[in-house]
Amino acid sequence: MSGHNKWANIKHRKGAQDAKRSKVFTKIIRELMVAAREGGSDPNTNTSLRAAIERARGANMPKDTMEKAIKKGAGELEGQTFSEALYEGYAPGGVALLIRCLTDNKNRTAQEIRHTLSKYGGSMAESGAVSWMFERKGIITVSKEQISDLDEFQLLAIEAGAEDIKDDTDPIEIITFPDSVSDVKTALEENGYSLSYEMSYIPSNSLKVEGSEASKLFKLLDILEDNDDVQEVYDNSDIDEAEMEALADQFG
Repeated sequence: MSGHNKWANIKHRKGAQDAKRSKVFTKIIRELMVAAREGGSDPNTNTSLRAAIERARGANMPKDTMEKAIKKGAGELEGQTFSEALYEGYAPGGVALLIRCLTDNKNRTAQEIRHTLSKYGGSMAESGAVSWMFERKGIITVSKEQISDLDEFQLLAIEAGAEDIKDDTDPIEIITFPDSVSDVKTALEENGYSLSYEMSYIPSNSLKVEGSEASKLFKLLDILEDNDDVQEVYDNSDIDEAEMEALADQFG
């Protein structure tokens, strides 16, 4: 997993996202709208929408807000139209960045991302300069307290299509190919496991970052996250977890 995703999890655990709930809602509403527009309003047949609904519930989004966003996306209510844009760049220290956005104006968003990167020690990259370092994967997480027999659990996930299982963390992370995430998720749920899942970009290699470079990186990530158009930022940094904890306190 990239440094930013670990950092985001630490911030979430510390409750740092609570102060930014309105921005979190804004981002989730866009996810709901785009998922409903592209795959329909039925979460039983739309995996992306189901994931967005779970994320909305996890953020304690009111049900009527969620339903209104889905209806707007499906065309049942009038609303803005958002589309996905993926920008590539570099952070301080040469860290590679993939910046996933949902926007109603790609030109405006590109200008804002370029300005932010330049202002905080990074730079925009040409298309393809960074994306080759990342692979699109599904990530399913299951808390260890649910697992009484790890070997049995791993066998179940592998037989359902899991590519890799990281059991040195809690929750356990199950990595899948994009087209296998639904099968693995269904197999685990049918066997009584509660889980969360997301689609992510995982770097094929990592870059060690520490000290002032790590601080500059996290400042940039914090500013990018503050942009309503930015949904996720993926990077290939490798930062010591204790240092991440301290940075999460600093920028939370």
